[in-house]
Amino acid sequence: MALRVAFFGTPQFAVPTLEHLVKSPHQVVGVITQPDRPRGRGQQVSEPAVKALAVPLGLPVLQPERLARDQFEAAFTALHADIGVVAAYGKILPDWLLATPRLGLINVHASLLPRHRGASPVHRAVIGGDAATGVTIMRVVKALDAGPMLSRVIVPIGADDTTSSVEADLAVRGAELLVATLDDIEAGRATEIPQDESQVTYAPKLTKAEGLVDWRRAAGDVHNLIRGLWPWPHAYAFLHGTRYILHRSRISPMTAAARPGTILAASAIDGLHVACGEGAIEIVDLQLEGKRVMSARDAMASRALTAGAQFSTT
Repeated sequence: MALRVAFFGTPQFAVPTLEHLVKSPHQVVGVITQPDRPRGRGQQVSEPAVKALAVPLGLPVLQPERLARDQFEAAFTALHADIGVVAAYGKILPDWLLATPRLGLINVHASLLPRHRGASPVHRAVIGGDAATGVTIMRVVKALDAGPMLSRVIVPIGADDTTSSVEADLAVRGAELLVATLDDIEAGRATEIPQDESQVTYAPKLTKAEGLVDWRRAAGDVHNLIRGLWPWPHAYAFLHGTRYILHRSRISPMTAAARPGTILAASAIDGLHVACGEGAIEIVDLQLEGKRVMSARDAMASRALTAGAQFSTT
C-alpha cells in the first residue's frame, strides 16, 4: 500500500525530490514550504522553487510563517500523512510535529553523515577539499542531524567542481535514494543504523566574511575556497582598494617565488596567475564589484591587472 507523504522543502535542491515523489507510487498529500519572500537585488517577492513546482501539479501547498502547535497542528493533522519527508526545508521542526505522522519524518541530508552536520554541508565539503560527499537519508530527531541513518549514496567531488555542480548532482541522487528508501519502509525491510558520534563534524552556516581570500594559504586551499563559495557568497580579494569577486579558478602550473597575492602573469595569452603561500592559482572568471562577470582574459584591459601588482585583504 502506497504511503501518504507530507513533503517539507523550499529551494531548488528540494525540487528533484518532489518530482521523484510525484512520479512514485507514493501519494504526496501536502507540500509545506517557506512563505513567499523578497529575493535578489530588486527584493521582488517571489515564491520558493518547491511551490513553483507544486502549484501547477495541483498539490496542496501550506506556507506557515511559524510551526507552533496552536497555529499549524490542525492544518498538518488534516493531511493524514503516514510519513513526512524533509529536503532543505529551512526550519527546525518542533517535537509535536515529529510525533504526528505514524512513521515519523525522514530527511534528505546532503552529506555522508556523521560528517558535515548542519546548514552548509556541501559548501564545507568543497571548501575542505573532500574527495567525495553524498546523501544520507536519516530519521529526523530533536538533535541536529543526529538521527539514525536508513540509506546513503557516495558521490565523488571533482577537482574543479563547485558547490553548485555538486548540489545539482546530489539533488538528483538524493531524490532517487529517497524513493527507494520509502519503498523499503513501506515493505518493512528498512533498517536504521546509529551514527558514530566519534566521527561527527559540523558545517555551520556561511558568512560573507569567509569569502575574503588569504593568499598565504596553499593554492589548493584558495582554489577550494573559490569553488566552494560559488554561486554564493563568493570568494573575493582587493587590488588597489577595489573589490574583485573571484568566480572561477584552477591550479596554476607556475612555480615562480613571490609574495602571496602577487600577480605572476597577466596577459591574454598566459591568463591571470596569482602566487599563494604555496603554489599559485589561475583566476579564470572574475567580477569588479558592481560590474558584469567576465573572463580574466577579457579583464586584462584593466590597467590594474598587471604582473607584479599584489592582491590584498583591504
